[in-house]
Amino acid sequence: MDELLNTAPCGFVSFRDDGRVELINATLLDMLGFRADEVVGDHIERILTVGTRIFYQTHWFPLLRLHERADEIFLLLRTKAGEEIGVLANAVRVQRCGAVAYDCVMMRVRERQKYETELLRAKKVAEQARAELELQQIELVRARAAAEQANEAKSAFLANMSHELRTPLNAISGYVELLEMGIHGTVNDAQRDALVRIQHSQQHLLRLINDVLSLARIEAGHIEYRISDVACADIVAEVRPMIEPQLATKGLLLETNVARDLIVRADRDKTQQILLNLLSNALKFTPHGGRITVDAVLGDDFPETIFLRVTDTGIGIPADRLNAVFEPFVQVVAGQGRAGEGTGLGLAISRDLARGMRGDLRARSAEGQGSTFTLTLPRGRSAPPS
Repeated sequence: MDELLNTAPCGFVSFRDDGRVELINATLLDMLGFRADEVVGDHIERILTVGTRIFYQTHWFPLLRLHERADEIFLLLRTKAGEEIGVLANAVRVQRCGAVAYDCVMMRVRERQKYETELLRAKKVAEQARAELELQQIELVRARAAAEQANEAKSAFLANMSHELRTPLNAISGYVELLEMGIHGTVNDAQRDALVRIQHSQQHLLRLINDVLSLARIEAGHIEYRISDVACADIVAEVRPMIEPQLATKGLLLETNVARDLIVRADRDKTQQILLNLLSNALKFTPHGGRITVDAVLGDDFPETIFLRVTDTGIGIPADRLNAVFEPFVQVVAGQGRAGEGTGLGLAISRDLARGMRGDLRARSAEGQGSTFTLTLPRGRSAPPS
């Protein structure tokens, strides 16, 4: 019996009517920090501080033959160090040999108290987490406000700077034209060549300023879209004259295959801008004598989407650069590791404009095998007016 009691997971103590401890198991001794000889024979109050009696559901102690029911009560035990431990106890009065009566008490750590402690700890953790979340939300609001202010400041700066830069650039262009016209005297061939170079540099800087300003407006959400039903064939026809001089200079062939009945729901001017950017890139990276194709198809799997494609027989894009070409200021890489001339903003602006019209812009290419850029736009519902 002693071995069974000592290995029991619950504490056990029995004492006489005079309060003298007769038996205490190892589990309870370990719990309180006593040795057996420090408790056995001593008064029960050495380990017991009587607290408020709280009755719970009736339990039975399975290790003894109990002759009476034992009500579960709440007790406070006192350790050797003087600390108090709350326990739930089953107390029963037992008579041995028909004479001496003992109070036998089985004790276990107060589970309810343990759960309440854990619950309190969990509540404190939750409150702390809630406070941290509220602090993070406050910081997020502040960060968003600061970002919006910075964005507004950037937009204002770019707008002012673009105006300040455009004015002298336009003046340069005007004076170059006056010099070419001979207003200030005859212009020889060397001077005319220099004027052409000045004009070319002026136009390049003006395109860069316009691209940066366009990107800033898109990022700030200041772009307005005038959505209507537009025929893809009309867009291609309007853009083609803009690139025909370059086509002739490079000896490139432009083929178009766009059915008249393919209608997109888009902003006409911005769709033209995207197509012009794509064709300009194709011109830039397609060698002399190459071919550029523009076609439009209705998606087989996406019947509400029209795919407008620009395909060239140019140098292509390396695989490790394909995903980067739509990032701002990233130029399409030409052969032998040379970066193409340009601002590196055309494709970034084009994709943002496409997405602003509920479409997208994607690229497919292989180095040395040309490229295909596909503009997807929602399908229009009616034919545009003729």
